Amino acid sequence: MQLLDGSRVSAELFSTLYPRVEALKQKGIHTKLVFFLIGNNPASVAYVGMKQKACEQTGIISEVIRYDESVTQKELFHRIEELNHDDSVHGIMVQLPLPKHLPVSEVTKTLNPYKDADGFHAYNFGKMAISRNFEHLPPATALGIIRLLDAYQIDVSGMNVVVLGRSNLVGKPIGLMLLNRGATVTICHSKTKNPASFCQNADLIVAATGVPLLVKGDWVKEGVIVVDAGYAKVDGKTVGDVDFDAVKNKCSMITPVPGGVGPMTIYSIVENTVSAAERQVEKMEI
Repeated sequence: MQLLDGSRVSAELFSTLYPRVEALKQKGIHTKLVFFLIGNNPASVAYVGMKQKACEQTGIISEVIRYDESVTQKELFHRIEELNHDDSVHGIMVQLPLPKHLPVSEVTKTLNPYKDADGFHAYNFGKMAISRNFEHLPPATALGIIRLLDAYQIDVSGMNVVVLGRSNLVGKPIGLMLLNRGATVTICHSKTKNPASFCQNADLIVAATGVPLLVKGDWVKEGVIVVDAGYAKVDGKTVGDVDFDAVKNKCSMITPVPGGVGPMTIYSIVENTVSAAERQVEKMEI
């Protein structure tokens, strides 16, 4: 069993972004990413802090705009619109989760799609669905998983892949990106009957349900590759959607939690920001 080490891979990939940021500086462009942080959710505060640190290490300017949970849609959307038209800002990211009166779909729709660091805007999602050639700003966690698989030279073409979860943030986009690369993809979700039966024939499983320890040892076959995009605290221990101890001895490769998909997501937000800046400089609109 080999661990798919997202911490190591993300560190290596960050080093490839620095020259791109420097090349932009030579053109007078100082890449900038702005985060919106609504409320005081401790996890959100921590995540934004980690993303800011990643920006700093890559030479990117970052700024956090904070609002109380009571911020109105009108106030938030007005500020986003200002940044949409600010040429000094190349990436915008609204940290999730959001208060109930701020629907994610409406907030995402307000973003300039060319500055969409998280890759959630329908424009970027739709391009990604067309083909691999249009994956310009894909959803960050899905991109992170792809980058991790690439780093370990895992060719998914011809593989039977099961994606557990159908969210717009992870499940749907990673399913599409794997399909773009020649995999045969099955997406299981809360309405799927007997999801274990699908997983038992999978060469690769991507778990993104938010249900801690869902995937058990009898769900997987020998030699399977498992990517766990879950994150939760159970009895004070950090776990994912996969029961790591029950599954690991049957896997050829598996991501740890923490240290697997999480660092890759942070990397991908920064990569998307750099890509967005480069495309804005070149005035690419497709």
